[in-house]
Amino acid sequence: MTHASNTHSRHDGYGTHDTHDSHGTHDSHGTDGSQGGPVALSKEGLPDWLAPVVRAAETVEPLQLSRFLPPVNGAGRQSAVLILFGEGDRGPELLLMERAGSLRSHAGQPSFPGGALDPEDGDPKTDGPLRAALREAEEETGLDPSGVQLFAVLPKLYIPVSSFVVTPVLGWWRRPTPVGVVDPAETARVFTVPVADLTDPANRATTVHPSGHRGPAFLVESALVWGFTAGVIDKLLHYAGWERPWDRENQVPLDWRA
Repeated sequence: MTHASNTHSRHDGYGTHDTHDSHGTHDSHGTDGSQGGPVALSKEGLPDWLAPVVRAAETVEPLQLSRFLPPVNGAGRQSAVLILFGEGDRGPELLLMERAGSLRSHAGQPSFPGGALDPEDGDPKTDGPLRAALREAEEETGLDPSGVQLFAVLPKLYIPVSSFVVTPVLGWWRRPTPVGVVDPAETARVFTVPVADLTDPANRATTVHPSGHRGPAFLVESALVWGFTAGVIDKLLHYAGWERPWDRENQVPLDWRA
């Protein structure tokens, strides 16, 4: 697959989500969400190694992903992230980006491409999150949405600190295209991480925030992946059966500004 450039790129960090969204199935392999065209989910023609991820997405319950679920009163800003699986020289990999260090929130933090839904994305309860995930990924990394096949969504999650209600959208990078930093003011770099590195016990740790909060983390590609992004990756690896035993007492302290 075409590897992401290690130059600067952009993305917003988010939190966990609550209820399953059901979307229609589409027969085409590509997805055109950037032009407001049809966008839907399809499991047709996915590589065999993605089958455990599909099963996990279909069976995982909201509280198995996070204790932070969307408010029952419907409050919160609707958003979506794209969890894009590709296949590189070392097998399956994920597309991530690192936010610019100058940003006011989540500065320098690796994350999935994503952001808040715009009115033109459509209904937040149907295909709005699908279109938003593709649109944001295109705006932040230059990703060509037509080469992406969306195949599942996870339950909506909530990020209390920013009041984001996040729909994680899973995609297969069926036809890889070059990606890289679109706006250096927002993104430090765009990169891919082999799943083999994410499952390597040597790259796993527990972050400890000054507030006392603890969470999973990954030390990969010269980056510390933590917070919402690491939490989702951790749960996906676990419920897909890819997780390997690792030392949860391997702790990494976080700065109070994190």
